[in-house]
Amino acid sequence: MTTIELDERGEVDIDSIDDGLIEDIRKFERVLARYLDGEIEEDVFKVFRLANGVYGQRQGGRNQMLRVKAPYGAINPDQLDRLADVSERYSRGWGHLTTRQNVQFHYVQLEQVPSALWDLAAVGMTSREACSDTVRNVMGCHLAGACPNEVLDIQPWAEAAFRHFLRNPISARLPRKFKINFSGCVTDCGQAMFNDVGVIAINRTRDDGTTEAGFRVFVAGGLGANPHPALALEDFTPREELLPTIEACVRVFEQAGNRNNKLRARMKWLVDELGFEEMRDRIFASRKFLLASATWPGGIPEQVREAGDAPAGRGTGPVSAIGQGVRVSLSGTSAYARWAEANVVRGVANGTVSAIAWSRLGDVTAAQFRGIAELVRSTGATIRITNRQNFVLRDLAETQLQEVFDSLEKLGMAQPGAELARDVVACPGADTCNLAVTQSRGLASAIGEALESAGLAEVDGVRTNISGCTNSCGQHHAADIGFFGAERRAHGQSAPGYQMLLGGYIGNEQAEFGQKALRLPAKAAPEAVVRVVARYAAEREYGEAFGQWLQRAGGAKAVAEGLADLDEFPTPDDNPDFYVDYGETGPYEAVVGESECAA
Repeated sequence: MTTIELDERGEVDIDSIDDGLIEDIRKFERVLARYLDGEIEEDVFKVFRLANGVYGQRQGGRNQMLRVKAPYGAINPDQLDRLADVSERYSRGWGHLTTRQNVQFHYVQLEQVPSALWDLAAVGMTSREACSDTVRNVMGCHLAGACPNEVLDIQPWAEAAFRHFLRNPISARLPRKFKINFSGCVTDCGQAMFNDVGVIAINRTRDDGTTEAGFRVFVAGGLGANPHPALALEDFTPREELLPTIEACVRVFEQAGNRNNKLRARMKWLVDELGFEEMRDRIFASRKFLLASATWPGGIPEQVREAGDAPAGRGTGPVSAIGQGVRVSLSGTSAYARWAEANVVRGVANGTVSAIAWSRLGDVTAAQFRGIAELVRSTGATIRITNRQNFVLRDLAETQLQEVFDSLEKLGMAQPGAELARDVVACPGADTCNLAVTQSRGLASAIGEALESAGLAEVDGVRTNISGCTNSCGQHHAADIGFFGAERRAHGQSAPGYQMLLGGYIGNEQAEFGQKALRLPAKAAPEAVVRVVARYAAEREYGEAFGQWLQRAGGAKAVAEGLADLDEFPTPDDNPDFYVDYGETGPYEAVVGESECAA
């Protein structure tokens, strides 16, 4: 048997690893050796490194972030165990779940990356094209296949798209990154409305009165410093035409995207440069003749034929899901009852029960990875990573919920209100990212603590997202309350600050981006969140979503008037803490490195 030596822990059986993964890693080993020997220039190696999911940190040297793909959030117990091993062996003893359903490990030394890749490949995981100008991790609703409202189970469709574009020559060296997202109904928990291609399952009525399930494809959406809502490509895309439609979008972007200016290179800018009608005509023309291509993916994909895509629920139309503006009444008196009210979602057609496990700041320790793996095995559940940096256990029975709660409580992952007010989302920020100017993770932690202290952590229907710069890796534009980091000047000194936004919402085929409220010192932002959440909780009418309340309250600027006193910096002598960022010990300094764009 041919094996590859790892270390004292044993060997990896190469025969059990996919041929594509083997070649990916062997090539990485060859190129890395040449780079370390000085045979490959830095800029060339950087492009190669990023295409393999390895991203430089602001700490410099050999410190790297390794991003591991989990297509549509899918992951299994063996992979969870291996992620625990990777976190201990190469990183800091914990991993980070991202808003795009990846798992990231920081402080991985460059020379150790190949060994980490072999470890991951042994359980079928890859970092290939998790970064760089490629088709990134294909996302999907984390409740797909277990949702009471879905029209189609999008899991096999997302799997088919992932496999089709992985190592596909047309998608590996694009003008810029390209993001694909699937949602099983117009509630859009998968957040299709701000992606380069967003796919939402819908029904249409045929002329004979029968119903056909298919898709509505949205294109050219994006966040970043200039957010764009995605636009509907056509009213209805039949199932047989879905993958050809997505490939046609990628091809048009590859041909027409701006390769000279990365700041104007995303697909959203093609709408400005070509006009939407011209871009749409090019996509349709590409799709029409795609049959002649060797990569034509038409018809029903093999993954869909084998797994089926029948919905778990009734598919009757848009509804609110946990965290999507729905009222969740936490009336229980016991910890279990409150958890069951806030964190459990029930299917309809197949009787599935799902439970969300809370990961504070998206961080998962090695012990938690292993504990979740054990729980999945003992219950026979399936598991997905959510786009709010949590886990959801699916395919449970009602009789298993107490066992699930007890296990999660031991792991510190059973807090009620996962994906509600207590669930603050943040990008890595200045902890590791070259572009961030503030410690967004530190602010997220401070906001969570402030909400807990104020008794507001379990307020439902409100979400807070934070980015350490304008690039929206923390998706601040799409949250009810959003923040992005910015340097402030006060009393002649630099200080950490944030722009606060209010009213972001994604769902029901709409994208409402948060509106600017006011700028704040970083140390005043937690109090601002407490005030806004408290006012929302006190003033909202029954069933009223945050955006509806905000509109009734006069909008972002009107609500900001009640926060104006917080936008004041004391002098450095009166309160030096305002001039030190969260988690730091010295005076604040906005340090921005060379962009490798991890978003």
